[in-house]
Amino acid sequence: MGNINDYYPASGRVILHVDMNAFYCSVHEAEEPELYRGKPTAVAGSAELRKGVIVTCSYAARGMGIRTGMNVRQALKIYPDLILIQPNFHLYRKYSNAFMNIAYAYTPLLEATSIDECYLDITGSKQFGTPLQIAEEIQSRIREELSLPCSIGVAPNKLLAKMGSDLKKPNGISVLRIRDVPKVLWGRPCAELFGIGSKTADKLRKLNIVTIGELAAADEGLLTGTFGVMGNWMKQAANGLDHSLVNAEREQSKSIGHTTTLPVDITSPEDVRRVLLNLSDQVARRLRRQELIAGGVQITLRTPDMKTITRSRQLATPTENTEDIYREACLLYEKHWTREQPLRLLGITLQQLTSREDSAIQMDLFDYEKQPKKESLTKVMDELRNKFGESAVLTAGMLGDDPSALIRNHKVRGTSLQMDFVRNTDRKPEQE
Repeated sequence: MGNINDYYPASGRVILHVDMNAFYCSVHEAEEPELYRGKPTAVAGSAELRKGVIVTCSYAARGMGIRTGMNVRQALKIYPDLILIQPNFHLYRKYSNAFMNIAYAYTPLLEATSIDECYLDITGSKQFGTPLQIAEEIQSRIREELSLPCSIGVAPNKLLAKMGSDLKKPNGISVLRIRDVPKVLWGRPCAELFGIGSKTADKLRKLNIVTIGELAAADEGLLTGTFGVMGNWMKQAANGLDHSLVNAEREQSKSIGHTTTLPVDITSPEDVRRVLLNLSDQVARRLRRQELIAGGVQITLRTPDMKTITRSRQLATPTENTEDIYREACLLYEKHWTREQPLRLLGITLQQLTSREDSAIQMDLFDYEKQPKKESLTKVMDELRNKFGESAVLTAGMLGDDPSALIRNHKVRGTSLQMDFVRNTDRKPEQE
């Protein structure tokens, strides 16, 4: 091997995109290889309770024509022996922390974009070898230490690193340079360019722009006239250009939300309030864990025919308390849902989040004396639940047999917890 500096640009960056392959299914396979290795498996939300949807499926299942987003019933028609697995987000989070810790060993410039993928800026990581050697080492360590497959893109920017990691799955490593873009990407449809969805691709088709190459050559005025500043970005991206930085500073959550799909549609206000209480309890717990307070509450209501409404209100005083959030959620529900119409899904989202430290909470004068007692009680309850589990301290109103009462169960609670663990102020992903 020649001089290591020859493998790094004199000016410019080297970015890796690490993308775990069929992550949820791979985690179950790593945990219980004797049950799942090499078999057609699928993780499905509430498969036994509702018309579940395939969240992800193994490569063996994909080979049979089963796809993410497919209805469970449809998947079972294709392959009746498909192994359906209940989601276990606690387990996924544990493995996510573990693979990110491996990646973090090669650079502090790590940006986690979801539970199963991250960007690394390794421009300053020459001491670990060439970019390809670093990618190979990360991939082999994740495979050996965690028994998980991943694909890695190596490129001069985030866009091409992301596109590169998609080129060879599973277990691939792809180097994608700007000079490779015409040959590798230009013949592909616009929808395959990261950041362009099917609706944008449809609009481009109406302009007779079908491939990434046609987009790269398109008149910029035509694109900005139709898409505004996005048009300029699309032309740049189609030419392989991207100047966005790997953002190692974990952004403070813009919102914290949790939704739950119910096994049976509910109509009674008592049932709705119980679900709202459980949701309030969990979003408040997550809010306090991140040392934030909320200035607004939003509820989401969805009917069996999939009509969704969201309603929000600003709080008179920012809060971190379950009872405040619950009270506001109930007020929103009572104001905006007067009909005895069945509900399939309920959700609560906390908005206008600010750091607890930075916000001197302007306490209501009448509440002033009670506040310190309330805070110390909340703290004790949080500590008990941290130590003995989410069900250690419950109020009677939280008990029930719908999924809102199961939110506290690590194995079955929903996907809204996916990114909390990468939002710690400490840059390194937390150890579990």
